[in-house]
Amino acid sequence: MTSSQAKRLVVVGAGPGGYDAALTGAAAGLAVTLVERGKLGGTCLNWGCIPTKHLLATTQAVAALADQAKQKLVAGEVRPDLAAIQAKKKKLLSATHSAMAKRLEAAGVRLVTGNLAGLKPNVAHVAAGGKTEDIPFDALILALGSRAAAFPGVKPDGKAVLGVAPVLDFTEAPESLIIIGGGAIGIEISEIYHRLGTKVTLVDAAPRLAPAEDPDVSKVVSQVMRRKGIDARAGVKVESLVTDEAGLARMTLAGGEVVTAAKALVAIGRFAPTAVPGLAELGATFANPSPNRAFIATDETLQTAPGIYAVGDCNGRVLLAHAASSQGTYAARHAAGLESGPYAPGPIPGCYYGAPEIMRVGAIAQPGDTISEAPFVANPMAQAYADTAGFARVTWKDGKVAGLTAVGHGASTMGTLATAIVSQGWTRAQCEALVFPHPGLDETLRAALLGEIKEKA
Repeated sequence: MTSSQAKRLVVVGAGPGGYDAALTGAAAGLAVTLVERGKLGGTCLNWGCIPTKHLLATTQAVAALADQAKQKLVAGEVRPDLAAIQAKKKKLLSATHSAMAKRLEAAGVRLVTGNLAGLKPNVAHVAAGGKTEDIPFDALILALGSRAAAFPGVKPDGKAVLGVAPVLDFTEAPESLIIIGGGAIGIEISEIYHRLGTKVTLVDAAPRLAPAEDPDVSKVVSQVMRRKGIDARAGVKVESLVTDEAGLARMTLAGGEVVTAAKALVAIGRFAPTAVPGLAELGATFANPSPNRAFIATDETLQTAPGIYAVGDCNGRVLLAHAASSQGTYAARHAAGLESGPYAPGPIPGCYYGAPEIMRVGAIAQPGDTISEAPFVANPMAQAYADTAGFARVTWKDGKVAGLTAVGHGASTMGTLATAIVSQGWTRAQCEALVFPHPGLDETLRAALLGEIKEKA
């Protein structure tokens, strides 16, 4: 569907997608109103990506010392001060909120703190402070984000069974922690609290950890986690997770095994909070109509109805912050008449920042595909850091790079170069012509690109 050039743009949600949409719209000359019911930055900044990386970074010295100590090269102790780490995190987030607000103001974006209470043709009803304001629009961008998933018998109760936000706010590490969910969130938080001395049990109903990644990546992750002493289990069904009479988290597995811990984290995916009164009446459709998975269906221009766009997590395409930013920028430009073609961002990279790290962009190799690969164990930088588990793998299609995957020390740092290579579909000759710095972790990527071509078993 097409959209005539808008003059008034309303953006709902100030996470990465909505924030970038608002700034892009303002730069394009639109009169932009940004509606946010909570804090600027959305889940990513406040309760997800950024707090998690802060905790990983401030505890990383524990893992580095442990790796070198296994080689009998160093001895000693690192004791992170979790209360001080959390205080620093709050200061960083507060400073970021302030900087974001100033940038919006400088761009001429009107920021309204309130909740989207309903929609009518070209009017958004926003509730705040017991009052409702009607905000007219020519184009509307919904950047509603997502919320943590929960299922009957496995959901936070606010006691010992918690969601991500309170677990990321602990000022004292619990003695033990159950984590339900072996995706990026569960894996990263398991690493954080393992470093802090917590006994971690991680379970997932999927047949392997990191189930969206290459199965061989999952094997490396499982091996490394278990080697560290994390009780990581895949293919395990949880029958119930409750706070018992003693105030402990009590997990009952299929088959009857019971595991207790001081706290438990439910991290089993994301659902879309898209129950907006009037949205369907304006022509919006949903990819899955069930109450929990109501992602907004969008066309090739990210519109769900004429002049109404859905970007980021709420459309269910790619639940990553940088994908939301890309979509929000495109939607605002399309609303302003600066884009006319379909949204076509190319390959979107994804990373896990636990230990080992995971990076993947483009196609995941399937049995019978043409691949080349290289292990981290031969990399001098990985050797220097005493962290050599993992590999890099290339998927080739018609003589061009169609996908890159890496799991190992610092694998996430390869993401930008890998995305450029995949998006441009490099040939082997192009890979041979690129000079890589030595020594560097990227040399494992180079070794994979120039490795023996073979068929994946």
